[in-house]
Amino acid sequence: MIGFLNPAAHRDSLPDGEVDTTYRRLRLQVFIGIFVGYAGYYLVRRNFSLAMPYLIEQGYSKTDLGLALSGVSIAYGLSKFIMGSVSDRSNARIFMSLGLLCSASTMIMMGTVPFATGSVAIMFLLLLANGWFQGMGWPPAGRVMVHWFSTNERGTKMAIWNVAHNIGGGMVGLIAIFAMTTFADWHAILYVHGFLAVAVAAFIFLSVRDTPQSVGLPAIEAHRKDYPKVFEYSESHEREFTAKTIFLEYVLNNKLLWTIALANAFVYFVRYGVLDWTPTYLSEVKQFSFADSGWAYASYEFAGIPGTLICGWLSDKVFNGRRAPVSILYLLLTLICVLVYWQNPAGRPNVDIAMLIGIGFFIYGPVMLIGVQALDLVPKKAAGTAAGFTGLFGYVGGAVAANVVIGMVVDSAGWDAGFVLISAACVLAIILISFTWRSEVIKPT
Repeated sequence: MIGFLNPAAHRDSLPDGEVDTTYRRLRLQVFIGIFVGYAGYYLVRRNFSLAMPYLIEQGYSKTDLGLALSGVSIAYGLSKFIMGSVSDRSNARIFMSLGLLCSASTMIMMGTVPFATGSVAIMFLLLLANGWFQGMGWPPAGRVMVHWFSTNERGTKMAIWNVAHNIGGGMVGLIAIFAMTTFADWHAILYVHGFLAVAVAAFIFLSVRDTPQSVGLPAIEAHRKDYPKVFEYSESHEREFTAKTIFLEYVLNNKLLWTIALANAFVYFVRYGVLDWTPTYLSEVKQFSFADSGWAYASYEFAGIPGTLICGWLSDKVFNGRRAPVSILYLLLTLICVLVYWQNPAGRPNVDIAMLIGIGFFIYGPVMLIGVQALDLVPKKAAGTAAGFTGLFGYVGGAVAANVVIGMVVDSAGWDAGFVLISAACVLAIILISFTWRSEVIKPT
């Protein structure tokens, strides 16, 4: 591992009388750090979609822009997996802030350097780089979560943390409206988000700490007397694993992890099939203005906040920690909202916005629960890799198809064909998640 990325060294233990108060203070601090930090990642992940209608006016086709946008998803999926393994053996504080700083720099370049949006190839390469840096966000946050929060509280804490990307994603639309109003230049949609993300990267560095042991605290399992139920915990799990151990022992041989990873591909196809094409679809088919599209985009993301929190509560309290029943219910309701959104005729904007709110409310529940399952299925030193594995399928399999395939299909066969694909993805995700139903009753070994 590169020296400055090495995990923070364990420090001498604090006096017993200081442990409880220090733990309470730092748990809140690091949680706020990864919450604000991950929201900041979203400021520079999806803002390119809001610039796409202006790029179409420049002469680019939907296929062109779908190909360019796919660079983010291709690189992000690969990076989340590969850099997830690196993050399992890195200092989360440095790793997460560095990734956001680099990601913000690519957006600032795209918004301020003319040639950066001068061709599909250049945009693809820059978005590819941005996607790779984006892959440095979730894994270190997952590392922080499993080191600072124990098993029986993790579902609720993860649900709360997971709404960070809804807040960040929702702010993208509102900041874009501000940027266009202030600068009257669509390039501001790119660089304003970038400069704000730089400030968030500094906040991550100031607030996040790597592990409890790095500040003289005991392991969270020992502190809360709460140990994993899916596998047998031992003190060896406090030592850093090798990449070979993580991949071969805890990821590639985990059948349930493979199942939810495949399901994640279809969940992400729905998520980004709707979200990334919302500004263009509303503008072309429903005659929305840019401001109205921006508010609709924000509504989709913000609706995921209560949806995710309720989803986590239902999974923990009503279904006793089982994820499949809630995910299937949420996906069925997502499918209904997609069908109404698709079939609603132009001239009824309130229905369109209501359905976008519904889709956002429901789709982020399965997105969150698949991530929780990935963390629960492996020891904490392999958490980033397990999450990256499901993310690999979600982004390379799902989000890339949502960018490229939908763009090509809509160009050749119209928007109806695109919505047929989104609806089919809902059904396939439901089928795959149903295969985990029994595995959640009889715990995997």
